Amino acid sequence: MKPGEKANAAGFRMIAEWRPHAACWIAWPKSEPTFGDTLGEARRECADVVRAIARFEPVCLLHDPDSHDGIEVLREVDGVELIACPLDDSWLRDSGPTFVSRPDGAIAGIDWTFDGWGGLYPHERDDNVARFIIERAGAARFRSEMVFEGGALSVDDCGTVLITQQCFEHRTRNGGPDRAEFEAELAQQLGARKVIWLKRSLEGDSTNGHVDVVAAFSAPGEVVVQTSDDPSDPDYGNLLENKAILESETDADGRPLRVCTVTSPPVRRKPDGARRMMSYINFYIANGGVVVPQYGFDDADAAALARLRGAFPDREVVGVLTPRIADAGGNIHCITQQQPLPETPDA
Repeated sequence: MKPGEKANAAGFRMIAEWRPHAACWIAWPKSEPTFGDTLGEARRECADVVRAIARFEPVCLLHDPDSHDGIEVLREVDGVELIACPLDDSWLRDSGPTFVSRPDGAIAGIDWTFDGWGGLYPHERDDNVARFIIERAGAARFRSEMVFEGGALSVDDCGTVLITQQCFEHRTRNGGPDRAEFEAELAQQLGARKVIWLKRSLEGDSTNGHVDVVAAFSAPGEVVVQTSDDPSDPDYGNLLENKAILESETDADGRPLRVCTVTSPPVRRKPDGARRMMSYINFYIANGGVVVPQYGFDDADAAALARLRGAFPDREVVGVLTPRIADAGGNIHCITQQQPLPETPDA
């Protein structure tokens, strides 16, 4: 790797999340400012997520050396490795690396600049997490000076990227790359050939526009998108617009997208009026499985699982109750990061 070289120039690209994984990286919930008095419940939910994913693939569980209460329940779980690492928070999709791979079997990680979602939260230690994981994985490292997070994108396997205009505008409100420069960095680091721009994510999204709560690629030429059947939902029109954009688009190879809709959970609010951040799209695709957030709504939860079983017919789709993680602003996709298996010539 040459100094200043971008990943794609070295032959790397980001492959789809449904490709085989070597491991799933997760961070144990730590931040009391994030979880408040629900930290213990969030840790129990995280443990359930870890157990669910470990049925399908190895889990590397990071924990802050000074804040790991409750983690002992996972020490004897098959396929789970506990790894000490200084942390600020647990949203590893954003603070961790975005892995890329090369046809010769090489693996690398993109180390984006992480600023705590625009300075909303402490991030000094979390900005070092990507480097830690990349080194632990024995991968090459490509540093990007662009402020970006893994939850802001979804990719297919031919260089198509989903992102929201909302997220881009928030990241560049005080200067930064223009749209052409932004797309160029995605091309140079991830091998992106086409960017599909949705408008925004969900009301009250503390990440200011991450796409992984509203839409995700599920197979070549196929995408799942969250919609609402409640016209009083503040996101009703926005979600329909996201769906319409996707239905009018093609992937980087020119194929029209097949769109599968998943109905939102019912709108619920916290005592302060803030919306509870609930999405069924914030799932994790594992080797042979899909692990999906559930919220305790019997009918809505079951309907979402049924729709996703249709979108992933060759995988076991399982639900895990994660309402406390949701109340903190994210969910299963947000706390996970897949490390792909090395590619092979016929992969």
